[in-house]
Amino acid sequence: MYVACNVYNIFLIACNADDETQTLRLLNVYNSCSLFTTFTKKSSIISRLNELLKNDCEQLIVEDFNLHHSHWEKRRCFTRHTTTDTLLNIITNARLKLLLKSDTITREAHNQFTTIDLVFSSEKIQFMTRKCKVRINLHQRSNHLSIVTELCLQTISVQFSTQRLWKKMNTEALSAYLQIHLSLKRSLDDKTMMNDRVCKIIRVLQKIIEKSIFLTKSSNRARDFWNQSCFEVVMKSRWLRIIWKTQGTLEAWNEYLKHNDHKNKIIQQMKCAHFRSQMHELSEALKSIWCFAKWARIESQLSKKLSQFSSLKRSDIDHMITTFEKKIEILREKFFLSSSQANVSDIAESFISLTVSFNSRITEDEVKQTIRWVKADKASDASDISNGALQASLAELISVLTSLFNACVTHKYHSKQFKKTQTIVLRKSKKSDYIDSKTYQLIALLDIMSKVLKSIMIKRLSDIVKTHHMLSNAQMKARRKRFVISTLDLLIDQVHTV
Repeated sequence: MYVACNVYNIFLIACNADDETQTLRLLNVYNSCSLFTTFTKKSSIISRLNELLKNDCEQLIVEDFNLHHSHWEKRRCFTRHTTTDTLLNIITNARLKLLLKSDTITREAHNQFTTIDLVFSSEKIQFMTRKCKVRINLHQRSNHLSIVTELCLQTISVQFSTQRLWKKMNTEALSAYLQIHLSLKRSLDDKTMMNDRVCKIIRVLQKIIEKSIFLTKSSNRARDFWNQSCFEVVMKSRWLRIIWKTQGTLEAWNEYLKHNDHKNKIIQQMKCAHFRSQMHELSEALKSIWCFAKWARIESQLSKKLSQFSSLKRSDIDHMITTFEKKIEILREKFFLSSSQANVSDIAESFISLTVSFNSRITEDEVKQTIRWVKADKASDASDISNGALQASLAELISVLTSLFNACVTHKYHSKQFKKTQTIVLRKSKKSDYIDSKTYQLIALLDIMSKVLKSIMIKRLSDIVKTHHMLSNAQMKARRKRFVISTLDLLIDQVHTV
């Protein structure tokens, strides 16, 4: 079965040109080819090129149209597709030029050498192009050759999120550093001193985390199944290809094809062995088997999602929102509404005269138990301090955190740093499209010390409510160990009692 598809990706790159910030629109296009007809019909991607091409910025099109024409294949134009005339008209109207040199071989398959991978750009980008040519040493497992396009641009650097190797934490260095730099013995008498104490603890932890926990490094071979055998067969395949390109003999070509098939077989075997080992580990682990069942039921049949934010649509605007700044404004208007006072006029006044006495002082055992109870690999906030770092340095931090939490309870003050959150936008599952802001949801990442203090106070209040019977026994929502089954059991008991 042959499934035809038309794919395009749009990337906007901010760059500095002539002391002004300009935008480079990079359009990556793939047009499917027909296996049953000699001439391709007008495909949807070509008919949409007029919509995708804009005149408000510089443009660069990297495309695989699977079309033949004498404009880029002067010597080897086997078949001239009728769709190519439409493509040339669109390219001419948009004032785009062909960067890749004509008759450059971009695909080698079945003893045929064709030029179907092309690079078009606007006139200004053409003068900024350093080179645009085929690179043989970048060859991967494909019949298409890699094309390298280098532009002379002053790009604006963008900070990407990084991750730390928490599992390789140097706990000894962490403890030794905290013993020296975290000797805080002054009492906390006012709000300013409490804020300063929280900021100092965060600064010290961030400094030692930066020194003792390294950042993850990306790799071109960052695959779980990749091993030395895969590396060797890939390097030998590249070397045999270079030999064939240099000598041009039939023996070199046959040797390259033979080894290329062997390479694909080895890599497929490594993938299969790694997948089977993962399935074996999941089947033996009791907790992971449910995650595996959820993946098999929901996500196993879905295609891989693109790692880019989809365009959004507003009710008062006809066109789609594509810029990142406008998308942020739409989500901010959706989730961060202006605060308004609740109308409580229809609630009857009530007063419960109940005096509860309890010890408000927080003990070290409470803090230690709460820190150990939270998972070590929970997502951290903007301060990049995880609960694993608190657990590793618990002996050095326990007295400092206990005195800080007792000061917060005594002065009835929540530190400013505790109120800062990092909000993340996530997609809701099982939605047909994500152009509406209603298909997104938020999660808030709190400060890890704020989570510990909050958990302690919640547990204390829950114990007080339970001890003094402040809630009705019929209340099931927001109570521990109360489920739907408990509600049904209570309902059945009341029916039998009546």
